[in-house]
Order: sequence, then C-alpha cells, then structure tokens
Amino acid sequence: MEERGPPDDRDPATLLEFGVINLDKPPGPSAHQVAAWVRDMADVGQAAHAGTLDPKVTGCLPILTGTATRAAQVFDDSRKGYVSVLELHAAAPNDLESTLDEFEGPLYQKPPRKSAVARRLRVRTIHRLEALEVDDRRVLLDVECESGTYIRKLCHDLGLALGTGAHMGDLRRTKTGIFNDRTLATLQDFADGLAFWRENDDAELLREVVHPAERALDGIPSLTVAPSAAREIANGAPVFAPGIIASELDGTETGSLVVCYTPDGAAVCLGHLVGDPDADSGEVVELERVLV
Repeated sequence: MEERGPPDDRDPATLLEFGVINLDKPPGPSAHQVAAWVRDMADVGQAAHAGTLDPKVTGCLPILTGTATRAAQVFDDSRKGYVSVLELHAAAPNDLESTLDEFEGPLYQKPPRKSAVARRLRVRTIHRLEALEVDDRRVLLDVECESGTYIRKLCHDLGLALGTGAHMGDLRRTKTGIFNDRTLATLQDFADGLAFWRENDDAELLREVVHPAERALDGIPSLTVAPSAAREIANGAPVFAPGIIASELDGTETGSLVVCYTPDGAAVCLGHLVGDPDADSGEVVELERVLV
C-alpha cells in the first residue's frame, strides 16, 4: 500500500497526486477544459471537476487531482449555491417576494433543450431563494439548491409565475458542498504556486491553493481502521469489524456512504455501511472506491 502519511505533512508531489483545489472558474472555457488545464499544469494523470458549469458561468468549481478523482462521487448529491441576475421582461411586481417563497421546496423541472441529459420531468429541491437586490427589471437572486437544478429554467419559470416573463442573466456559483466562494483560488494562483515550488523548492504558495483531498470528504460519516486493516482494504478486502478502532457515524443508516481513515487521518476508502462497527465480527463497509 502506498502510504501518503498525515494530510498536513505531505510533500508537494504527494499533495498534487491526492489533492483538491477550490477553483474560481473563469468565463469562457468549459468545466472539462479547466480540469484538463489543471491536470496538465500539475503533471498528474487525472483531474476531475465537481459539477458542470457552462462556459459563461463563473465561480466555485472544486477540482480533484490525481487519484483523488476516485472520490468524485462525493459531489454528486452536494448542495449548490448561486447568485444570478433574473432579467424580468417588465418591472418587478409587488408579489415578487411571495412568489419567490412559493418556489422554495421541491419543484418539477424539465432540463432545457441544450442540456447534456435526457429531457425528462424530474424533481429538484430549492432550499433557499431570496432577492438580494431589485432594480426595476433586474433582480439579484441568491439560490441554494439540490445538485442538478437548472437555474436558467428556474428563472424562466419565475417569469411565468410573476406574469412578466424572464430569463437568466449573469450566473455565478458560490457553493459546492462544503466549498464556497470565501476560499477560492484562480488558475493564476495555481500557476504561481507551481512555479515558485519548482523554481525555489518552496511550496508555501502551492499549499495555499492545493489542499489534501481529505478536505473534500469532510462531513461524510467516518470510521478509523487499524493500519493492518488499511493494507487489506488497499488490496480490495471489505472493512471488517475487528479492524475498526473508532467510528463517527451519528445514527448513520445502513446503505449510507461512509469514508474510512487511518489513525493519522489519511483516507483509505469510500464504501457503504452494511454492518455494525461495534460487532465482534462481520463485514461493516462494502467497498465503493479504494483511495490508496
């Protein structure tokens, strides 16, 4: 088993091979193109982004590097946050606030024609929908929603409900799961950090941009396994009760996604809870992704 050691003590090359960057996506390139640039700049085999953003959209785009791409599924169900300009086709009516309130909660959406998924009616949840500013026909919206929500469709439907018609103007993502726009780094920040490390053998700037991939796993119910068990898991063995030395499950239901760590905090695997970690024997976690 390749041992990475404690997350905060890793050398720069190891950090890049199992890292996460809370990237501020610029307007223009696709999310896929940005991930490819990060992969090539870092000189790692893979990089994966946490949720597609259209080329014109900016903001929070976490990028997993190297073998951390095996953990990309943790972003599949993560909440997203956006600020968007709602371009009304007439002056904002008096019932704007009450109409926004009605759109909070589950709602039906059919993806737009230009989307990359099948155009089937589906339910997405709007957790928060607020008007931050109103200027005649323009409304600055603050949205927190379920992954897979189409803000463009939301703006169109708001226009219908308000009786004015509307379309989406500028859009910026402010949140992806635990990552938000308060700690974003640009591609230039990443390039500067890499250059300073490679030219001066000083990784201080790089560490401000690239973080151990374990950060992307924060908030997922976890188990700590013995080093001997971690070696078995690295070879594909399930997680058995005797190898578990601590758990933080807090009422986690059977079938839920969990992450296993070594005692020094290094991630070992993702899997689904299938048994009791306090039992004397038996399988506790069915492997989904081995991370070492």
